[in-house]
Amino acid sequence: MSGFFKSSIGRKVAMALSAFFLMFFLLQHLAINVLSVFSPDTFNEVSHFMGTNPVVQFALQPVLIFAVVFHFVMGFILELRNRKAQGVSYAKNNGAANSSWMSRNMIWSGITILAFIVLHFIDFWFPEINTKYIQGDWSGMMEGVEGFRYYEELVHKFVNPIRVVAYVVAFVFLGLHLAHGFTSAFQSMGGTAGRKKTLQTIGKVYSILVPAGFIFVALYHYLNH
Repeated sequence: MSGFFKSSIGRKVAMALSAFFLMFFLLQHLAINVLSVFSPDTFNEVSHFMGTNPVVQFALQPVLIFAVVFHFVMGFILELRNRKAQGVSYAKNNGAANSSWMSRNMIWSGITILAFIVLHFIDFWFPEINTKYIQGDWSGMMEGVEGFRYYEELVHKFVNPIRVVAYVVAFVFLGLHLAHGFTSAFQSMGGTAGRKKTLQTIGKVYSILVPAGFIFVALYHYLNH
C-alpha cells in the first residue's frame, strides 16, 4: 500500500477518489442548505438528524474531515512535484501553452478554498462541537426545545456583509477549482476515454451550478435577514 502512494499514478488515483467523495458531499451539503431558503422547518429537521445521528457524527464526519485534509495535502504534494518536474523540462515544454489557466493555478484556488473551510469551521463546526461535546448541552439541538437553533444560526452568520463577500469569493474560487478538477479526477481514473467532451460539459455545469447555489443561499439570507 505504501508503494501505491509513492507512485505518481497511485497518488493521482487517491487524489481522484477523495475528489469524488468531496464532490458528492458538496451536492448533499447544498441540498440541505437550499432547504433553508424554501422550508426553514424542514431545514431544521434535516439538520437535527445530521447533527445528532451517531452514524453521521461518529462515522461519516471523521471520514469527511480525513478526506478534506487528505485531498489538500495530496494536492500540495502533487503540485510541488509537478513544479519540480517542470523546472527540469521547462525549456522543452511551455506549460502556459499546453495547459489552461485553471490547471496552472489549482494550488491558489485550493489555498483559497482551504482558508474558507477554516472560516466555515469557525462559523459552524467548532461552535457545535463546543456546545455538544465540551459543554455537554444538546438541548439547543433538539426540536421542540427552546433555542432550537439551526436555521437561526445560519441566518445570523449572513448578517455581516464582510462574511458574505468572503463566502461569495470563496465559492467563485471553488467553481474555478471544480472546472478543472472534475474532468481531471475522471481522467486520473481512466474514465475519459471516448467521453471526454461529455464529462467536460458535465463538469462545467457542476462547477457553475453548485457554487452558484451556495452563493444564492448566502445572498438570500443576507438580503432577507
